[in-house]
Amino acid sequence: MVRFGFVFSMIATLSLSTSAFAQSSSAQTAVDENFLGLETAVAEAGATPIASIDHARLAKAEGVEMLASRVLIFSVPEINTPILKGNVRAGLDLPFRVLSFDQDGRPQIAYTDSQFLKVRHGLINTQALNAFENKLLDVLNDLDAAPAPTKGLITNYGIIELRSELSVSEAVERLKTAVMGQDDTVWFGEIDFATEASQVGVELPDAVLLLFGGPAPGGVAMADFPAIGLDAFCQKLLVYANEEGGSVVIFNDIAALAELHYGSSAEPHHGLNKRLTTTFRTAIE
Repeated sequence: MVRFGFVFSMIATLSLSTSAFAQSSSAQTAVDENFLGLETAVAEAGATPIASIDHARLAKAEGVEMLASRVLIFSVPEINTPILKGNVRAGLDLPFRVLSFDQDGRPQIAYTDSQFLKVRHGLINTQALNAFENKLLDVLNDLDAAPAPTKGLITNYGIIELRSELSVSEAVERLKTAVMGQDDTVWFGEIDFATEASQVGVELPDAVLLLFGGPAPGGVAMADFPAIGLDAFCQKLLVYANEEGGSVVIFNDIAALAELHYGSSAEPHHGLNKRLTTTFRTAIE
């Protein structure tokens, strides 16, 4: 079951009085065109859009300048479920996501592929992984896109984990309250993977993915690291049932993902990690 968050559509009017502004405007136009092509391809592939997030315009509305960046998250439950059956923690990297962004004046498209899922979550179901990859390549067929790097990636790389005695439903409600109690955070939606799986005749442990982000702190974190928009700014928080009772909460280590993409990280990444960890831990204690 998917609960949709707000739909954001912001038009930015930019002055072209200098060559720098002109270059920025040109890159933004290219990023927007690539994104429009992606949205069209997703619709033609029969996938369900979950969230469309314009990082740069949301950040600009909060007074933070960053390079053009837009991410599209879309889903196919029949493809998600076999992967989750292999390892429910793979829900942190589901459903599909593709990023259109400006890297130093060069518009690019990045995506999370099946190899990333396989390595990070120790998946062995080749059929499920192939189905994921085939659907993704079907969407990206006419687009010049490249997968996220996997060099240096290992099982559970860049995953921060917390445990709670609360049930999944209790933990989810407390986390949502904590997240939306912060005045710089925007809600994008949530996905109940267990409910999705039941609709295709498969039983999964309770697992809910929460999607939200902070435009201002996220924009600062992405300023020199735009490719991390594939996994950050729309922060993904997975809550799933612990076999021993209670629940497990996992989310991305933003500094680790910056290091995966760029070979280095910055203080805003570590600061966000600390803030998120403190917020989530307090919520579920």
